[in-house]
Amino acid sequence: MSFDLNEHPHRRYNPLTGDWVLVSPHRTKRPWQGAVEKKMPEERPRHDLDCFLCPGNKRANGEVNPDYDNIFVFTNDFSALLPDTPLAADTSSVLKQYESVRGTGRVICFSPRHDLTLAEFSTEQLLKVIDAWADQIIELRNHYQWIQLFENRTAMMGASSPHPHGQLWAGTSLPNEARKEDEQQKQYLKEHGSLLLMDYVAQEVNAKERIVEQNDNWLVVVPFWAIWPYETLLLPKRHVQHLPDLDDKERLDLANILQRFLAKYDNLFNVTFPYSMGWHGQPFNGQNNEHWQLHAHFYPPLLRSATIRKFMVGYELLSEAQRDISAEKAAATLRALSHIHYRAANRPQ
Repeated sequence: MSFDLNEHPHRRYNPLTGDWVLVSPHRTKRPWQGAVEKKMPEERPRHDLDCFLCPGNKRANGEVNPDYDNIFVFTNDFSALLPDTPLAADTSSVLKQYESVRGTGRVICFSPRHDLTLAEFSTEQLLKVIDAWADQIIELRNHYQWIQLFENRTAMMGASSPHPHGQLWAGTSLPNEARKEDEQQKQYLKEHGSLLLMDYVAQEVNAKERIVEQNDNWLVVVPFWAIWPYETLLLPKRHVQHLPDLDDKERLDLANILQRFLAKYDNLFNVTFPYSMGWHGQPFNGQNNEHWQLHAHFYPPLLRSATIRKFMVGYELLSEAQRDISAEKAAATLRALSHIHYRAANRPQ
């Protein structure tokens, strides 16, 4: 019997983090009698009087949102990071160390419309979001080492509101995932004289089997080492260290590829596809950071349908991550889907 990546259990290495993932393709055949999620309502009003993020509405802290008609950014009313935390650290014990961290948290409302998601935005609307992301980086990069832009989409991924919005957490320390990616990319450049993710882009463009979408400047793949069932990695095709470095054409192509592959996500199970996504770019620590390549991770939990999700429990928590669908099969499934959103014909303008 010969070994088959799409049939037999194996482990795959993630060069970005140094971690391994167990792949068990045969497990897709097992019956499911576990948890079944409730399907979220598909239709929402353009403006919801009970939404904390809609224009003109009162937020939980009593402040009233302006009647914004574009992007609206405000400091998170319940930020996990605070700018005036007292400086403190204790490393006297190897087993019990701590350090204080300063930072800020912001909410980025992508649109005044309550009934849209990024997958249903026009190219022009997505360009405004991309520009807002870049502007936030420019504003904060002289104050904080790590700026994490992210979006939790749907209640399944912890979003407290269905209003289209993302967040920004900026802090003085380098978080765990950023530290691992920093070390791995730096070591790769030292050993190979080239950039880890640029070499990876070249390999994936040549192989084609894990590509979901691509255009002149961007590539979306299910990474070889993906953990989540339909996880994707979004990469520029040239060396770019962070979002502000993108030129006008790259921003336009980014808007276009986001529009296409986010629609594919929703079209997979005809539902607003849950995910956590986030941008990773160079830290702002006063160093050259030439080893860093901008990229975005998309981590969706759905496994078999709109109501059956992948759980990271048991072996995953105690040993290492595990997935059932091979990256190649997941990519082929997404690639074959239409890039026209399934609600496009019925969505009021």
